[in-house]
Amino acid sequence: MMIPGFSLTRQNAELEQEVTEAILDVMRGGQFILGENVAKLEKEIADLCEAEYAIGVGNCSDALYLALRACGVGPGDEVITTPFTFFATAGAIAHTGAKPVFCDIDPGTFNIDPSRIEDAITERTKAILPVHLYGQAADMDPINSIAKKYSLYVIEDAAQAIGAKYKGRPVGSLGDIACFSFFPTKNLGAFGDGGMLTTNDPELEERIRMLRVHGSKKKYHHEILGCNSRLDELQAAILRVKLKYLDAWTNTRRALAERYREKLNVAGNAIVLPTEMEWAYHVYHQYTIRVPNRDAVQEELKARGIASTVYYPLSLHLQPVFKDLGYEPGDFPESEKATEEALSLPMFPELEYAEQDRVVEELRDILKG
Repeated sequence: MMIPGFSLTRQNAELEQEVTEAILDVMRGGQFILGENVAKLEKEIADLCEAEYAIGVGNCSDALYLALRACGVGPGDEVITTPFTFFATAGAIAHTGAKPVFCDIDPGTFNIDPSRIEDAITERTKAILPVHLYGQAADMDPINSIAKKYSLYVIEDAAQAIGAKYKGRPVGSLGDIACFSFFPTKNLGAFGDGGMLTTNDPELEERIRMLRVHGSKKKYHHEILGCNSRLDELQAAILRVKLKYLDAWTNTRRALAERYREKLNVAGNAIVLPTEMEWAYHVYHQYTIRVPNRDAVQEELKARGIASTVYYPLSLHLQPVFKDLGYEPGDFPESEKATEEALSLPMFPELEYAEQDRVVEELRDILKG
């Protein structure tokens, strides 16, 4: 039997009755857009993040775009972000008409390296968009200090990091706005697309709420040019069922990560294990190692019945769509090296210890050969 890199089958079976009842309640109530489940979920996510406000939207790509728009980012502006992340981070910047400006990563955490940010700032810089990759917060204190020095907005891309903490403070309250994903594979996943923004700024909150409904505060009266991006009631109801289990799932992920660390931390192993910083509470959306000959290792794991995933095989600065930005291979060597070495092992709360032990055994055997 193939050991999956990720699977919802077991979780869905455990939650089937609760989720079915939640869906039926929505169906019987007849309110499918921006109903009471959306409002309650917004309050629950705000509380989780220790933020004043949360706003549900259609997906995290929209959340990033709306966050940038709410901060006034547009044509002629620049936004500094990491080249080692999912495309939506930089894509959202480009969709505003602004220019993504990339900054290389810390090789230990895979997150943006704060020590490199200041060199990327120009008179056109409007915001910094750090990503909390794989479930570990970026180093936010120096990022916020730089932003304050240059009067820049800070927008957290927390798509992979719900429940993570930085120096005891939850992601979602560490910048001006934060963006979350409820894509089904995330630690808190819907049965389709979904996203959320959090903020402590009432003006940003009001602007985001307007932007998500075509720029309207009063129905059929449009003050700004917005879009249609609303978290639907069915997804909110499902997420509210699952949110009750998030802490337990996070604890299980952390336990699995510790088992990986113990069993793979063997002298002579050609593996670089994930670094959990002393100030971080990592939620292990992914357990991502570095290995030489990564592609060959992945193929051999597959041949032995073990799935793994490469997040991400090509840095954003080298994506064809961004060729006009003028970046070249070698511009961000740490990111480019990560695209050649990073490999995410099976990681989900329902992964059984026996399955994990087999992953470890086969991986160690492959690397010995």
